Amino acid sequence: MTVGVIVGMTSEAALIPPGPKLACAGAVPARAESLAQALLDQGAHALISIGIAGGLDPALEPGAVVVGSGVHVDGAVVACDGAWASRLLSVIPFSRAGLVFGADRVIGGTEAKHRLFTDHGAVIVDMESGAVARVAARAGIPLAVLRTVADPASRSLPRAAMAALDEDGNPRIGAVLAGLARRPWELAGLIRVGLDSRAALSALRDSLKIVGPTLGV
Repeated sequence: MTVGVIVGMTSEAALIPPGPKLACAGAVPARAESLAQALLDQGAHALISIGIAGGLDPALEPGAVVVGSGVHVDGAVVACDGAWASRLLSVIPFSRAGLVFGADRVIGGTEAKHRLFTDHGAVIVDMESGAVARVAARAGIPLAVLRTVADPASRSLPRAAMAALDEDGNPRIGAVLAGLARRPWELAGLIRVGLDSRAALSALRDSLKIVGPTLGV
């Protein structure tokens, strides 16, 4: 089965093993949706959203691995493929299943994270999975989500980190530095974001090495 992979950042794309069809959405939900559809048009028979995510469940620390049980998007839940999720959970050590919230904007504040956790039961949030879930649901094909936690529920993202990516998923260093120049007190928070992201990408790299080019499908 040919798998289509959607990620948000080039650093995530670099971790995907050769084989699957791959597209990087730059954390833009509309772009993620169009790219996911394009992968189907190119012959993908299943879709998976892979990358780092924001933590909503207070129990999840940076680097925690979550396999999606479903994606909350447009006020409803799109179920992930049960067999696919079970295979991922069985081979990735310390991974856990959970509901993913598909956001259309950055969810960086602790209060907003708490609301998503308590109101919807979602354990992580990202900006690609909702779009990928829409495409998979329309096409009636298997869907999976494999995400690792970067910023945990207990920490808010600094404003300077909100514009960290361009539409191709590359870091916008200039924009981050400009924000930091306006709000130098955010430096400690940005350093923390960098450490959290490093832990998340390391856990994602280890997980992808285990599942290999088939991605567990």
